[in-house]
Amino acid sequence: MSDIIFIGLSLSSILLLIALGLSITYGAMGVINMAHGELVMIGAYTAVLAGLHLGLNLFFALPLAFVTSGLVGLVIERLVIRRLYGRIIDTLLATWGVAILLQQLIRLEFGLSFFGIHIDGLGPGLQNMTVPAFLTQPLDVAGMTIQPYRTFIIVVTLMLAGLTWWLMYRTPMGVQVRAIMRNPQIAAACGIDVRRVSALTFAYGSGLAGIAGVLLAGFKTVMPEMGASVVVDGFLVVVVGGVGSLLGTILAAGILGQINGIVALASNDIIARAVVFAVVIALILWRPRGLFSFKSR
Repeated sequence: MSDIIFIGLSLSSILLLIALGLSITYGAMGVINMAHGELVMIGAYTAVLAGLHLGLNLFFALPLAFVTSGLVGLVIERLVIRRLYGRIIDTLLATWGVAILLQQLIRLEFGLSFFGIHIDGLGPGLQNMTVPAFLTQPLDVAGMTIQPYRTFIIVVTLMLAGLTWWLMYRTPMGVQVRAIMRNPQIAAACGIDVRRVSALTFAYGSGLAGIAGVLLAGFKTVMPEMGASVVVDGFLVVVVGGVGSLLGTILAAGILGQINGIVALASNDIIARAVVFAVVIALILWRPRGLFSFKSR
């Protein structure tokens, strides 16, 4: 039973990190970012390359992936999304194109092979991240088997969720983000630099996606297509929890992660995803705006 709980909580934690960025950016900017999964993938590849070429372990890879994915997200916002605010369908199509472009760049090794330069360990092949040995040995505590790496994922997620809450509700920047969520036009009229705040918000959400990629790489294979499925799971959490609701995002991630973990162990991953989708559909029919949506007009 403890194994099921830990698996569910670790899946919920990664879902939460992915969904936090989506919830904040969609709530503040009205942007459906289909490239969010590729930012997760970039975080995972950053961890792989950091281990291969810099000799950095998991703990150093986490901040490095946050910065790398955050910078990539900032570039995407500046070059693409900034020109499409208020056009949701256009942002969906544009970021979908960006997602495909990022996948192809990884497959082509960032195009460096065209110039005769090869980065060892980066490319279309499957990659794996090495997890420190002390995080892979199960521990018996009071008759319960504790998985150290999954516990580490839960602790990191709780810390980042707490940091996000503090930034959103205890800092001037958070006040500005919440004002933009409510009404960007009124926020701009009150002197808030909407474009600057939106860019920083997008970069922060992208950085969280990068950290999720590192944690995911600890027990999943790293490949260019790994972001395609996780972005769908992230959007499911956002829809169930309610756009712009931090509490709703946390609870939705916990609910869906536990359902997926329990059903997957009882049957298989395919049935688990089908059950998750069925639950999401039922919740949408019951609460179309999400469980804890406070955004209204």
